[in-house]
Amino acid sequence: MDPILMLLDKNARMPVDEIAAAVGKTPAEVEETIAGYEKAGIIKGYKPIVDWERTGRPYVTAQIAVKIVLNGKMGFDDIANLLASFEEVETVTLTSGAYDISLTVSGKTFQEVAMFVASRLSPLEGVQSTSTSFQLKTYKERGILSEEEQDIREVRV
Repeated sequence: MDPILMLLDKNARMPVDEIAAAVGKTPAEVEETIAGYEKAGIIKGYKPIVDWERTGRPYVTAQIAVKIVLNGKMGFDDIANLLASFEEVETVTLTSGAYDISLTVSGKTFQEVAMFVASRLSPLEGVQSTSTSFQLKTYKERGILSEEEQDIREVRV
């Protein structure tokens, strides 16, 4: 694994001179490498990890497992691309197991996400069934802890 990619994956805002020192290259070499990764589509973008609970913004996220029945007109890629076109859908992955596609969907309320499933997702041709699990609390996302860990054994009553 490329050490530059590993460092950027942990901290996309890491200064180029620090990356260069860590990997034994010049800052110019690191900048050229990163530009090449961006051009090749290896680095697709830079996005912060936001703790929406701390912002006061209404925000609900759900994981939705989707069982697909292929009818010969559309394949998994076609259905996945269609699902990816919905604004509410943040992530689409092909999976193994009881369900075929996994979605991460967001909305302002539980009702909004539920209505997306009922009125826009479930009626689609090829969608046999769905299973929705709402995210109630995030403890760790992409290797970043959402809150400081607290050992409950240290809490005194």
